[in-house]
Amino acid sequence: MLKQLLTVAILMGASLCFAATDVNKASASELDSIKGIGPAVSKKILDERKKGNFKDWNDLIDRVKGIGDGSAGKLSSAGLTVNGVDYKKNTAPAATKSITGSAQPASKASSSTKKP
Repeated sequence: MLKQLLTVAILMGASLCFAATDVNKASASELDSIKGIGPAVSKKILDERKKGNFKDWNDLIDRVKGIGDGSAGKLSSAGLTVNGVDYKKNTAPAATKSITGSAQPASKASSSTKKP
Protein backbone atom coordinates (compact mmCIF):
# COMPACT_ATOMS: atom_id res chain seq x y z
CA MET A 1 0.00 0.00 0.00
CA LEU A 2 2.79 2.42 0.89
CA LYS A 3 4.57 1.59 -2.36
CA GLN A 4 1.42 2.43 -4.37
CA LEU A 5 0.96 5.76 -2.59
CA LEU A 6 4.59 6.64 -3.19
CA THR A 7 4.25 5.79 -6.89
CA VAL A 8 1.13 7.96 -7.21
CA ALA A 9 2.87 10.85 -5.44
CA ILE A 10 5.87 10.62 -7.75
CA LEU A 11 3.69 10.54 -10.85
CA MET A 12 1.68 13.54 -9.68
CA GLY A 13 4.85 15.47 -8.95
CA ALA A 14 6.29 14.61 -12.35
CA SER A 15 3.13 15.75 -14.12
CA LEU A 16 3.30 19.10 -12.34
CA CYS A 17 6.88 19.59 -13.53
CA PHE A 18 5.80 19.22 -17.15
CA ALA A 19 2.60 21.25 -16.99
CA ALA A 20 2.40 24.00 -19.57
CA THR A 21 2.73 27.60 -18.41
CA ASP A 22 0.89 30.15 -20.51
CA VAL A 23 2.77 33.43 -20.90
CA ASN A 24 -0.48 35.42 -20.75
CA LYS A 25 -1.59 33.92 -17.41
CA ALA A 26 1.64 33.18 -15.54
CA SER A 27 2.89 35.08 -12.52
CA ALA A 28 6.50 36.20 -12.19
CA SER A 29 7.36 33.14 -10.09
CA GLU A 30 5.68 30.80 -12.61
CA LEU A 31 7.66 32.39 -15.44
CA ASP A 32 10.87 32.14 -13.39
CA SER A 33 10.23 28.41 -12.99
CA ILE A 34 10.65 27.92 -16.76
CA LYS A 35 14.20 26.92 -17.64
CA GLY A 36 15.72 29.81 -19.55
CA ILE A 37 13.62 32.54 -17.93
CA GLY A 38 15.10 34.47 -15.04
CA PRO A 39 13.88 37.50 -13.13
CA ALA A 40 15.03 39.97 -15.81
CA VAL A 41 13.21 38.21 -18.67
CA SER A 42 10.08 37.57 -16.61
CA LYS A 43 9.99 41.31 -15.77
CA LYS A 44 10.23 42.17 -19.49
CA ILE A 45 7.43 39.73 -20.26
CA LEU A 46 5.18 41.12 -17.52
CA ASP A 47 5.91 44.73 -18.54
CA GLU A 48 4.95 43.99 -22.14
CA ARG A 49 1.90 41.99 -21.07
CA LYS A 50 0.60 45.09 -19.23
CA LYS A 51 0.26 46.67 -22.69
CA GLY A 52 -1.86 43.74 -23.86
CA ASN A 53 -1.78 39.97 -24.03
CA PHE A 54 0.52 38.29 -26.51
CA LYS A 55 -1.39 37.17 -29.61
CA ASP A 56 1.04 34.45 -30.63
CA TRP A 57 4.71 33.46 -30.46
CA ASN A 58 5.69 36.00 -33.12
CA ASP A 59 4.10 38.75 -31.04
CA LEU A 60 6.07 37.59 -27.98
CA ILE A 61 9.33 37.47 -29.98
CA ASP A 62 8.70 40.94 -31.45
CA ARG A 63 7.82 42.60 -28.13
CA VAL A 64 10.24 40.99 -25.64
CA LYS A 65 13.88 41.85 -26.24
CA GLY A 66 16.07 38.80 -25.73
CA ILE A 67 13.58 36.23 -26.99
CA GLY A 68 14.25 35.07 -30.54
CA ASP A 69 13.50 31.99 -32.62
CA GLY A 70 16.13 29.87 -30.86
CA SER A 71 15.16 30.79 -27.33
CA ALA A 72 11.44 30.53 -28.16
CA GLY A 73 11.95 26.91 -29.17
CA LYS A 74 13.84 26.18 -25.95
CA LEU A 75 11.27 27.96 -23.79
CA SER A 76 8.47 26.04 -25.47
CA SER A 77 10.30 22.77 -24.85
CA ALA A 78 10.61 23.78 -21.21
CA GLY A 79 6.81 24.21 -20.98
CA LEU A 80 6.03 27.80 -22.01
CA THR A 81 3.03 28.37 -24.28
CA VAL A 82 1.35 31.40 -25.83
CA ASN A 83 -2.44 31.06 -25.65
CA GLY A 84 -1.93 27.34 -25.04
CA VAL A 85 0.13 26.87 -28.22
CA ASP A 86 3.67 25.47 -28.36
CA TYR A 87 6.28 27.23 -30.48
CA LYS A 88 6.76 26.03 -34.03
CA LYS A 89 9.18 27.94 -36.22
CA ASN A 90 7.32 29.55 -39.10
CA THR A 91 8.34 27.93 -42.38
CA ALA A 92 5.65 29.55 -44.55
CA PRO A 93 7.99 31.83 -46.55
CA ALA A 94 10.06 28.86 -47.77
CA ALA A 95 6.91 26.95 -48.70
CA THR A 96 5.53 29.98 -50.56
CA LYS A 97 8.74 30.30 -52.52
CA SER A 98 8.57 26.75 -53.83
CA ILE A 99 4.89 27.10 -54.72
CA THR A 100 5.33 30.31 -56.70
CA GLY A 101 7.82 28.74 -59.04
CA SER A 102 11.30 27.47 -59.44
CA ALA A 103 14.33 29.41 -60.58
CA GLN A 104 15.34 26.35 -62.60
CA PRO A 105 14.51 26.57 -66.33
CA ALA A 106 11.80 24.22 -67.56
CA SER A 107 14.17 22.45 -69.98
CA LYS A 108 16.60 21.74 -67.13
CA ALA A 109 13.80 20.46 -64.89
CA SER A 110 12.45 18.11 -67.55
CA SER A 111 15.92 16.74 -68.40
CA SER A 112 16.36 15.53 -64.83
CA THR A 113 13.32 13.23 -65.22
CA LYS A 114 14.25 9.84 -66.62
CA LYS A 115 11.97 8.29 -69.21
CA PRO A 116 11.55 4.48 -69.31
